[in-house]
Amino acid sequence: MLLSPRRQPRAVSKVPYKVLDAPELADDFYLNLVDWGSANILGVGLGSSVYMWNAQTSKVNKLCTLDDDTVTSVSWIQKGTHLAIGTGKGLVQIWDAEKARRLRTMTGHIARVGSLAWNTHILTSGSRDRLIYHRDVRAPDQWLRKLVGHKQEVCGLKWNCEDGQLASGGNDNKLMVWDKLSETPLWKFSDHTAAVKAISWSPHQRGLLASGGGTADRRIIFHDTVKGSVINEIDTGSQVCNIAWSKNSNEIVSTHGYSQNQIVVWKYPSMTQVASLTGHTYRVLYLAMSPDGRTIVTGAGDETLRFWSTFGRRPGTREDGDNGGRLADLAVIR
Repeated sequence: MLLSPRRQPRAVSKVPYKVLDAPELADDFYLNLVDWGSANILGVGLGSSVYMWNAQTSKVNKLCTLDDDTVTSVSWIQKGTHLAIGTGKGLVQIWDAEKARRLRTMTGHIARVGSLAWNTHILTSGSRDRLIYHRDVRAPDQWLRKLVGHKQEVCGLKWNCEDGQLASGGNDNKLMVWDKLSETPLWKFSDHTAAVKAISWSPHQRGLLASGGGTADRRIIFHDTVKGSVINEIDTGSQVCNIAWSKNSNEIVSTHGYSQNQIVVWKYPSMTQVASLTGHTYRVLYLAMSPDGRTIVTGAGDETLRFWSTFGRRPGTREDGDNGGRLADLAVIR
């Protein structure tokens, strides 16, 4: 009987191709301090300042330093160079990063803003005050809708812009799905037994939402937000800090805390491990993906940002120049 050869899992480099020094990168599970924008610029919150690293040129620029406040979240608008910054005092600032100009400061929250998510001109903010605000950045009002649902800090927010659904995760172990600008959740999932920071919508399958639980939970759970049901779950063995779907393949990457501080690439739906990447000496609290979907950057309280070539290119796109060289050259964001 002829046996077809087993397909070998593709090789993923176990070494980051670039390491950046990031002094003062906070070791705080509830913050979201790293985001990679469509213009190929990485925004990073360090202490009271925001720095920008241009992935094309490797140049670092300081965007701003807050007066008597700290940066608790950063998020790029989907298309363009507007960057939203959440602060420790509960403010949301919007900056034109290209012109290095602050456009406006928005109020509403009375505690730190640890999560931000854009859906075109709607900017959504989540806070330790347990509230979620939808803001129309074109309108003069401070906010458009107030969402009351979580009983503790809101630590994860992700829009599914295709379907107009927002997923929110809280320190109350709840995952909620909100439809459009509705002030009542469409679904409330109570499956996790620890804080839900890690949230990601599949770009390949409608209504497929992945979420990850903290130290007391350790699971990645897959939800069907069309039916409001749980599809599958896997115990990862450690705190789940972030999740992101590959844009180019049916794979998912998760980053972890205690005890291995690892980064894992999984095949979906089998959830077989494609690769496990180690190197961070603190929990891997920050994760962002390059605009072309081939590279991820991870950040940790060890004050490093590490760049990994985790995913292939999208089928049908040509191979272009290497994204920054293969040597782990140490530069400083400052």
